[in-house]
Amino acid sequence: MALIDHFLRRAIRRGELTLTKPDGSTATFGSPDPAFAPVAFTIHDTAVYRAIVADPSLGVAEAFMDGRLTVERGDILDLLMLATGNSRWENGVNSLAANRWRTLRGRIRHALTANRAIASRRNVKHHYDLSDRLYDLFLDADKQYSCAYYTDPGNTLEQAQDDKKAHIVAKLRVEPGMRVLDIGCGWGGMALYIHAKTGAEVLGITLSDEQLKVARRRAAEAGVADKVRFELIDYRHLDDQFDRIVSVGMFEHVGARNFRTYLSRCRDLLTPQGVMLLHTIGRADGPNFTDKFTDKYIFPGGYIPSLSETLAANDFIRWFVTDVEVLRMHYAYTLRAWYDRTVAHKDAIVALYDERFYRMWTFYLAGAIVSFTNGTLVNFQIQFSRDRMTLPLTRDYMLEGERALRN
Repeated sequence: MALIDHFLRRAIRRGELTLTKPDGSTATFGSPDPAFAPVAFTIHDTAVYRAIVADPSLGVAEAFMDGRLTVERGDILDLLMLATGNSRWENGVNSLAANRWRTLRGRIRHALTANRAIASRRNVKHHYDLSDRLYDLFLDADKQYSCAYYTDPGNTLEQAQDDKKAHIVAKLRVEPGMRVLDIGCGWGGMALYIHAKTGAEVLGITLSDEQLKVARRRAAEAGVADKVRFELIDYRHLDDQFDRIVSVGMFEHVGARNFRTYLSRCRDLLTPQGVMLLHTIGRADGPNFTDKFTDKYIFPGGYIPSLSETLAANDFIRWFVTDVEVLRMHYAYTLRAWYDRTVAHKDAIVALYDERFYRMWTFYLAGAIVSFTNGTLVNFQIQFSRDRMTLPLTRDYMLEGERALRN
């Protein structure tokens, strides 16, 4: 307990944090600050202290899930925001030793994440084959389960997700008559959007049975099942060629050891004039490894890449990196919208699962919000082209295409 008190005393300077201990005594850390909501929480069991010292992220998460750590003033997002807001990543000090340690941990993780085809399907089912009703409760109507694109932070989630699709499709420069591959197609929204806006034929692939059912139903209901098809297949097993490939929220699941395999396979699936857009969560701080909470409860086998890892995996693959964009706060805004909707539908989620699941889900979303707000996470959009002359020489076409798609 003394160790945790010492840490909180040093870590919390801005904002007021009150801790009630298992023996009923209290301690207050920091001082009131308008930037942070005051937070009061209780640790009910001394074993929680040992769990937090052993692994802070997993220890806090499991104690919160089990009700052995409760938040009495504010909520779990307020607690995590206060904790991380006092030590934003960009305000830290560069340390060569720390950077080398992160690189080593990243290499260890690289060696551990094989994600072969069978394991990939099992990992996908863990998260994406949850009740379809759960996702209905917190996503937008099109069920876009990836970073939206906020041209204005005040936009609705629905507007931001529509703008995301326009932003991506404009970069791909999809034209009528083209064939497009959507790897990790989710519930089909992107594939249906591409066909509706461009007339292109689209194949969406997934490893989730539940997503496949919904995507196929949506295509049938829209009367485009002959133009927008969906298949349950691993990207490694495809044998075809496409004019365009879109990959949104998929690269995080392929496993660090498969980065090169994934990029090389995508290159081979493109026609000689083909273009790909890779949209992925990324790290601003270089190679690292997945925290134990995320790996155990949310995305088993997942790994978030750094830009350096992605570009290194791309070395010697004969295509061009033609554009790179870093989206900084967009996912923080997206996740906040999901979090608010999750909290608003607490009773329905508890009815679907139970209180522990609800607490796990809110911790997952809250942790992700603070990681994009105060931590090292961003989103990368990387464009690849097999031929250096396929796309215009400047980015003007992207802006023009995006405006046209929004109209």
